[in-house]
Amino acid sequence: MGHLNLPASKRNPRQWKLLDIITAIFFGLVLLFFLLVFTPLGDSMAASGRQALLLSTSDPRQRHRLVSLVELGHHHKPIEACPANSVDHMPCEDPRRNSQLSREMNLYRERHCPLPDEMPLCLIPPPPGYKIPVQWPESLHKIWHSNMPHNKIADRKGHQGWMKKQGPHFIFPGGGTMFPDGAAPYIEKLGQYIPLTGGTLRTALDMGCGVASFGGSLLSEGILALSFAPRDSHKAQIQFALERGIPAFVLMLGTRRLPFPAFAFDFIHCSRCLIPFTAYNATYFIEVDRLLRPGGYLVISGPPVQWPKQDKEWADLQAVARALCYELIAVDGNTVIWKKPDGDSCLPNQNEFGLESCDESNDPSNAWYFKLRRCVTSTSSVNGEYPVGIIPKWPDRLTRAPSRALVMKNGIDLFRADTRRWTRRVAYYKNTLNLKLGSPAVRNVMDMNAFFGGFAAALVSDPVWVMNVVPARKPLTLGVIYDRGLIGVYHDWCEPFSTYPRTYDFIHVAGIESLIKLPGSSKSRCNLVDLMVEMDRMLRPEGTVVIRDSPEAIDKVARIAYAVRWKATINYKEPESHGREKILVATKTFWKLTSSH
Repeated sequence: MGHLNLPASKRNPRQWKLLDIITAIFFGLVLLFFLLVFTPLGDSMAASGRQALLLSTSDPRQRHRLVSLVELGHHHKPIEACPANSVDHMPCEDPRRNSQLSREMNLYRERHCPLPDEMPLCLIPPPPGYKIPVQWPESLHKIWHSNMPHNKIADRKGHQGWMKKQGPHFIFPGGGTMFPDGAAPYIEKLGQYIPLTGGTLRTALDMGCGVASFGGSLLSEGILALSFAPRDSHKAQIQFALERGIPAFVLMLGTRRLPFPAFAFDFIHCSRCLIPFTAYNATYFIEVDRLLRPGGYLVISGPPVQWPKQDKEWADLQAVARALCYELIAVDGNTVIWKKPDGDSCLPNQNEFGLESCDESNDPSNAWYFKLRRCVTSTSSVNGEYPVGIIPKWPDRLTRAPSRALVMKNGIDLFRADTRRWTRRVAYYKNTLNLKLGSPAVRNVMDMNAFFGGFAAALVSDPVWVMNVVPARKPLTLGVIYDRGLIGVYHDWCEPFSTYPRTYDFIHVAGIESLIKLPGSSKSRCNLVDLMVEMDRMLRPEGTVVIRDSPEAIDKVARIAYAVRWKATINYKEPESHGREKILVATKTFWKLTSSH
């Protein structure tokens, strides 16, 4: 069949001139520029690029081979470095992965972890120009700019006193959106209504914390505040807080309980945290109520408290507090202060939110991937004496066996033995193993298998704070840790932790193999190589790892330590301890990417 010979005007209706093409390209580039600079697309595209680079290194079969070689000590060179633009990678808080999820109740901003086979097996590098962090307490006020060269938060919040760039540093004047003149005058105002001094209040939760200047300022009052905010792709608020040496954690209040036990915090604070407390039949207020000790204080500062055009939201907030019998202590400008009743709230009673008490089958301290419940936790559901005013004041509560220790059989005796054991062990760490505990080189500490918090309690006189992690499949002892006046979270160590890279100076774990085993079994749910690569991600260069376990487990750990570029020594346990344990002490070497990456 022949081709039709159409006239030129039919074949090509419009002859594009060179000028038309140049003009179209120009306007396209302008549009792309605006999309990248002034919309979240730029952040998500950057995140997408990071993820693509990370995933390109991950082939499941090759991965399994590499894990086996490393575990056996047959991989004779270190695990490769991740790409240069993965310096701030958090596997479970990846904007690209999460952006595909529902916006309902902020599901997409919660943690969502890749499957183990999807995880690249590589070591996160430091950013160019990274320096060993400024030491505490100087770090509270300044950090190296090169360690986190993210300027947006300083540009956008500098006028509110959050942080400013000054020479090679970011400096932190101590301000916040609701207290631009600094946290100190704001805390002084709160102190008119709340017993912030004298040891009555010890554990605090600061929700939506910014760079955690509020929590940092409370430390001088003897109050240990755990600050949290969701991952922010361009502000990295929690990364700044941890670099400063302030207890902080990446977290979003969305569809699940926060990973803390019931009645953990003496004091909960929201300064312009923008959590819609009364939405979804007051579900978020009910979660705050679960976490707040009877007799504890709730402070909300900012919208909707006496805020323009938010009269209904403010009225609803007050109605929920009344339904739960919270005592209104004060409304001071845009700040409201409530006190939770010492005993059960006045439920069940008639209320417009349909609030009811939880039934007895609901364990209010079960909080690892546990969906939020629209029911109110009763004090009778948690055995023990834990209301503010009944538990001893700080620091006496640190060493007094709390009644919640009875979560374990013979719990009170176990608690006392555990306290003595860790006092002895920490003395051995300092005096014989010459670890840097107690020196300015160590500020942020993690105990990956905390049990009753004995390790952290033995460090109480040191200038450190400890993130006590209770593995989610072990007995739920985290309530005991909070009763002692310490802080921590639940976590499953077969998943990455919700923190930025390079945020801990010292990581401690007793019984590392128990973190990956099925309870009551010798089978593993995940592998030791991935766990130690994750520990390396969290650890600062020149940071220290201490691992206690059986000689067989320590031999495995030592082989993997070489592959993750740690310098390790194996030591005998303290003479007074029973059992077969050995202790591996490792230092993370300060390596940098070569120009080929």
